[in-house]
Amino acid sequence: MRIALLEDDPVQATTLSAWLRDAGHDVHTYASARDLKRDVGRESFDVFLLDWILPEQSGEEVLHWLREQRSESVPIIFITARKEEEDIVSALSAGADDYMVKPVRRAEMISRITAVWRRSQPRNREQDVVEHPPYRFEVNTHRALRNGEKIELTEKEFNLAVFLFRNLGRLLSRGHLLEAVWGRNASVATRTVDTHVSRVRSKLELRPENGFRLTPAYNYGYRLESLSADDEKS
Repeated sequence: MRIALLEDDPVQATTLSAWLRDAGHDVHTYASARDLKRDVGRESFDVFLLDWILPEQSGEEVLHWLREQRSESVPIIFITARKEEEDIVSALSAGADDYMVKPVRRAEMISRITAVWRRSQPRNREQDVVEHPPYRFEVNTHRALRNGEKIELTEKEFNLAVFLFRNLGRLLSRGHLLEAVWGRNASVATRTVDTHVSRVRSKLELRPENGFRLTPAYNYGYRLESLSADDEKS
């Protein structure tokens, strides 16, 4: 997962981010709501972890902003020292997916974040075959097919295609694509993402007549959409 962690306590932020990275996730930490909001305008995430008590703006206000103004549908989880029942009810009623009271336990935190994220995903997300006719991707063998015919893709092109199809309909930032396919510490320019997206679009023939459209979002990233018959005619 690509996780945004909003936590103003540097010790807590370091500990939680280390736990999450050890579990294999990409973590971006923010000490203030302002910093998080700035990046949300140009980056996409799989999960948001919010503290409640923050400088300038509360975690609850950030939750409302993400749900109402940004229309974020991905899981949002509170990790906070506030433990009153009314706080928990307020957060869950406002759109939070889970609520953990500090101090949190490492294994439980990882397990609960993973469980919430999985519930938000399509049921076939982790399957070894990703299929959206006329396309079929066999993850274990790295085979890509269109109408049963094999398409030659490099390893990165294949991984990018699978990630796009697993996130069908979702707007993904270039940074998100870069981390998902090349890894967070890869010394690769974001223009590499554009080059590979162009190759994937061309090789897979992601065109309306094939039922899909891969479109850029200016200064942000890309969205792969499945088109209805009416969309294909337009």
